[in-house]
Amino acid sequence: MSRGLTAAGTGALEVVLARHVERGELAGLVALVASGGDVHVTTAGHRAFGDAEPIGRDAIFRIASITKPIAGAAAMLLIEDGAMALEDPVRRWLPELAEPRVLRTPDSDLDDTVPAGRPITVEDVLSFHLGFGSIMSPGSSPIQQAEAELGLKTLGPPWPPQDLTPDEWIAGFGRLPLLDQPGTA
Repeated sequence: MSRGLTAAGTGALEVVLARHVERGELAGLVALVASGGDVHVTTAGHRAFGDAEPIGRDAIFRIASITKPIAGAAAMLLIEDGAMALEDPVRRWLPELAEPRVLRTPDSDLDDTVPAGRPITVEDVLSFHLGFGSIMSPGSSPIQQAEAELGLKTLGPPWPPQDLTPDEWIAGFGRLPLLDQPGTA
């Protein structure tokens, strides 16, 4: 059985990917495939529609919700390797979430909080039970207003993207109280 990539296979991949750009389905793309020890990276198109500059291998893409399964798979590899455990508090990696406070009620003012009953764990983050999620009620509660003022875009549509670095985003998020106790919702 052959392991690795073939020139015919990577050539066919490049043709298929380029076709999407040629049809105008997307401005450009960067693809990486790997098998065994072989790695192949290809690019096609431009950074944006109407942009004359070709897209580079180092282009940064907004991939929104698709980051969740990627981050989850990466976390599970770290768990498998023993570098972290599901029950580990996330404060080790996210000190901004070390001492969470929880709103007394969904409509409470931001200072009407109680201490979290326990730390936020890796499992809480991976299972979306860290205590912060969607607010389905219409209107603008104090937490919705504060989240919007911080520009986090966690409670509404993610587009257009926020202008925060990951460090700025987590710092802002860490200043907000949770909506629910960790592990409950």
